[in-house]
This record gives sequence, C-alpha cells and structure tokens, in this order.
Amino acid sequence: MTELKQSGPPVSHIDTDEQSEKTPPSAPARPATWAQRFLPVVVAALVIVLDQVTKYLIEVNIPYNTSWAPFPRLAPLFQLTHTGNTGIAFGLFAGGSVLFAIVAFVVTVIILFYNYTLPAGNVALRLVLGLLLGGALGNLIDRVRLGHVTDFLDFGPWPIFNVADTAVVVGALALAWLMWTESRAESAPTTETPDK
Repeated sequence: MTELKQSGPPVSHIDTDEQSEKTPPSAPARPATWAQRFLPVVVAALVIVLDQVTKYLIEVNIPYNTSWAPFPRLAPLFQLTHTGNTGIAFGLFAGGSVLFAIVAFVVTVIILFYNYTLPAGNVALRLVLGLLLGGALGNLIDRVRLGHVTDFLDFGPWPIFNVADTAVVVGALALAWLMWTESRAESAPTTETPDK
C-alpha cells in the first residue's frame, strides 16, 4: 500500500482571529467640568435679569395698552407699547397662559438635564441652551407673577415682543444652524490616503 503524498506547498492553518486587524475601542468622552455645565445657567441668568428689568421699567412708566415713542420721527417703525400676551412669542396662540407655563417648565427641565449629560466642550451649544433657558424662564416668571407675559418692543407691523422672546428666537435659530453644520460635517466624504 502506497502512501499518498500531497503535492504542492504545505497548507498552513492561519488563525484568522490573530491575523484580523483589531480596532481599538474608542475612548469614552470626557465628562464636562462644573464650570462648563454652569455656563448655560449664567447665560440664562443674564437673559432673565435683562428681561425682567426692562419689563419692570415698562410696567412702571408706561400705562397698559399705551405707547411711547422715544424717537418721535421713528414712531411708525419703532416705539414702546405696553401690552400683555397670554400666548407664546409674538402674541401667537393667545389664551393658553397656564398651558404654556407648564410647557416652559417641562422645557426647562429637559434643557437642564441635556446640558448635564453633554460631554466636555460644546461651548456654542451650551450658549444656545442658555438663551433658550433664559427666554423660557423669563416669560414663565411673568405668567406666574401676572398671568400673562409683558410685551413692549413694537417694530411697526411686526408683532410686539420682549427680551425673552428675542432670546428664544435667537437660540432656536442658532440651534438649527448648529444642527445643520453638524449634519453637513457628518455627511461629508472622508478622503483616505492609500497604503504605501
């Protein structure tokens, strides 16, 4: 009986697990410092102070439902009109003061929790969250204190608004811009250098 011999080079058994390139796990994101987590609170506090001080000056010096033009020649374009708003920003959805107070409280809790979970950095996002938080709380204080929001910035045909409304709108637009730029960065093709 003859022994069968295998022709050709010997077959080597390769351990595919050892040969496969192992990708090291990504390092966990660094947690934010307390100073970073406190940044939105500082921004919100500044918005609230500016909002409440300007509203107080309007309430004390301009009777309700009356206007004062600091620049008479520009009165058709800008004047200070003391009015109330039971809706949201710019007088929309009037009559829901209690509902919007609850919504503002819920939004405040969500913003604070989201800010706490953010990793280190994200300064621009924290500034935006501070604007949204300050605007929401500024109008919430009015709803609890007066039952309505004090508006006074009257720019001609534009709905009358206040500092808190401005902070909310600017914050929302800035948040949309940050999300748009981030989505563009994620969808941008990555160029890989060929192995030499």
